[in-house]
Amino acid sequence: MPKSNTASKKNTPAKKAPTTAKSKPTTATPQKKTPTTPRRQAPVATTTTTSKKPASKKRTVEQIESDDEDLGDIAIDMRSSDEEDEESDDDQSIDNSDVEAFPEVSISSDEEEDESEDEAIIDEDEEEEEEEEDEDDYMAGDSLDEADLEEEDEQLARNAGQQQREKLPEIEANYDSDSSTEETENTIGNVPLEWYKDLPHIGYDIDGKRVLKPATGDELEKFLSTMDDPDSWKTVRSDREGKDVVLNDEELDIIRRLQEGEIPDAGYNPYEPTVEFFTSKTEVMPLSAAPEPKRRFVPSKWEHKKIMKIVRAIRQGRIVPRKPKDEKPQFYNLWGDDDTPHKDHIMHIAAPKMKLPEHDESYNPPAEYLPDEDEIKEWNEMDEEDRPKNYLPKKYKSLRHVPAYDRFIKERFQRCLDLYLAPRVRKNRLNVDPDSLLPKLPSPKDLQPFPTRQALSYEGHTARIRCLSIHPSGLYALSGSDDKTVRLWEVLTGRCLFTWHFEEVIHTLAWNPNSDVWLFSISVGHGQVLLISPPTLCAPEVAMATDQFVKGGYTRPAGDGAVIISWEKPTESEEEKLGYKVRLQHKQAVKQITWHRKGDYFATVSPDARALYMHQTTKHLTQMPFKRLKGIVQKVAFHPIKPIFFVATQMYVRVYDLMRQELVKTLQPSMKWISSIDVHPGGDNVIIGSYDKRVCWFDMDLSSRPYRSLRYHEKAVRQVVYHKRYPLFASSSDDGTIQVFHGMVYNDLLQNPLIVPVKILRGHETKDALGVLDIEFHPTQPWIFSSGADGTLRLWT
Repeated sequence: MPKSNTASKKNTPAKKAPTTAKSKPTTATPQKKTPTTPRRQAPVATTTTTSKKPASKKRTVEQIESDDEDLGDIAIDMRSSDEEDEESDDDQSIDNSDVEAFPEVSISSDEEEDESEDEAIIDEDEEEEEEEEDEDDYMAGDSLDEADLEEEDEQLARNAGQQQREKLPEIEANYDSDSSTEETENTIGNVPLEWYKDLPHIGYDIDGKRVLKPATGDELEKFLSTMDDPDSWKTVRSDREGKDVVLNDEELDIIRRLQEGEIPDAGYNPYEPTVEFFTSKTEVMPLSAAPEPKRRFVPSKWEHKKIMKIVRAIRQGRIVPRKPKDEKPQFYNLWGDDDTPHKDHIMHIAAPKMKLPEHDESYNPPAEYLPDEDEIKEWNEMDEEDRPKNYLPKKYKSLRHVPAYDRFIKERFQRCLDLYLAPRVRKNRLNVDPDSLLPKLPSPKDLQPFPTRQALSYEGHTARIRCLSIHPSGLYALSGSDDKTVRLWEVLTGRCLFTWHFEEVIHTLAWNPNSDVWLFSISVGHGQVLLISPPTLCAPEVAMATDQFVKGGYTRPAGDGAVIISWEKPTESEEEKLGYKVRLQHKQAVKQITWHRKGDYFATVSPDARALYMHQTTKHLTQMPFKRLKGIVQKVAFHPIKPIFFVATQMYVRVYDLMRQELVKTLQPSMKWISSIDVHPGGDNVIIGSYDKRVCWFDMDLSSRPYRSLRYHEKAVRQVVYHKRYPLFASSSDDGTIQVFHGMVYNDLLQNPLIVPVKILRGHETKDALGVLDIEFHPTQPWIFSSGADGTLRLWT
């Protein structure tokens, strides 16, 4: 196609562009500088460009040769020879049928170069003469007027425009196209669109103008537009552009292929033949034409040293040249290795040898080796593993009467296993005494004193004794039984001092730990708790102090708030005869009563009502320290020194600080059902018993997990208890035994507690699958009291 001219070249007189034939093959086109119109020739269509054309169009007129003349006039522009060459080529391609190309000057070899240059110079001189003649031929007022020139120019322009507007095939985006080069209206780049959620626009276009957010309708409008639009099923939302985009068939096909796990490009063939980028043909020419280095022709000093080293080894006999190779045998003797001598090696182990046959394996053994009927019957009844021999001796008259051995294949297989599994490395066995691996525990004799035998048995109850309690002085003991009686015993003599009869079952009882007060609490029946001072068994001063301690709450004015637990005053006859001081009525049965070490506060637990109450004796006040309990409370305990309270549920023990009113720690004993809890007198260790036969020792400073888990009982653990003075603790179980342990807690924080089982006390009988129900240590002596389901109260010393 002809190239366009710039506006500045329109009216500029063009200079003559000489064409010189050079070494490269080019097409020489004669060019003329006159901008005049050519002569009219009848048989040939001519093309002219008049001065009436706009300045932006190019000013190029081409005169085509006729049959009578060699070459017409050509108006040219001031351009380079390369551009004119391209124009001449394009013009010839436009009307190739009517135009004869100018003869080319080509060079076939270097020898013809000079001749071609001379010919090109001669052709140039002839062309210049013809151009001068053509200039003289045209005269003003010729028959070719300007209107005809314009019509012919427009016709040629239309023909050229039709050929110029030929549509090229559209570029289709295939699998190799890069989607990152696609231009989008929004040019913010990889920026989170959340930054524009509060702005009226969603980005900027390529000119820096804001791209406003399109109007979005409500859900109803979206639904209606979805119902009306048949292309809604293939419409996706473009958040970056803020508009809906309808997928075409090719994109839908790509999505379908991705969902089915196929290759996205439909035209891709994964089974195309292999293209060998690297052929196996050896190239003749070298990759590098560098000259050979000198080191390839000069003898190497290092190779000379290596050769001399090998020569010395040959002379010394360390290397034997052309030594015959030892031929390895083709077959090996699998069953024996006596035929090939082995070198003595520390790791060599000979294969296990087969056992030599004995006399009873003969086909005709002596009579003393033959078994009788009883021995045969006994051998048949024994298991195969227990038989001393896997055969019975038999006697045959001759060798040809001996049948085939039925265990031959099995014995050969066992022999193969012996050879295959034989040890290949000799391992030095350590002769270690297994007892030395166990920790060395001190002898129980060195850990005395601890209870070892039964000293007394307090008899009088006719049913199981559920609970017992020892006075802080250690002189008196209380026991509550299912026969609805409570008995007061003298410890040293075993004499029953007083008996209380009730109409309901006794659940629990506990002495007040304050030795200055003669008082104990007891739980009877359905939620009734009594504070009792045994009459006529204490000094008058102690009795008076007890009355002031208990009855001081009656003088307190009644509060305005709701009464949680009612504190009732018993009758005078009950107080004089039975020693009743206060009666508290709970909603459900109280299963545990525990006193604070100072004797003023005590806590009661009602598992059925999921209730825990804290009572103050001197003021007759009751409060619920927990608005909501996590789980069913089983047992509670006061810390012996600090204001800390332990609450044991079925699976966890939560430790609370009463002063700060917050949870301090949660102990995780990994038990299914906790039955009992006790705190060490030092306050840093806790033992917990459970119905799943375990006793766990916790070190509060160490971890919330058990320090030791003891599994010595065969049945459920009912009670665990520490001794107040001695390093002892014990546990009782339904198996009828009491396990006594030595538990020493050291003041050194780097030394762990020492736990040693020292004694198992047996004496209680199990009745109705119940054994020892309650135990408690003597306050001052290394004695222990126990009560069981057999209705006995025992003292172990």
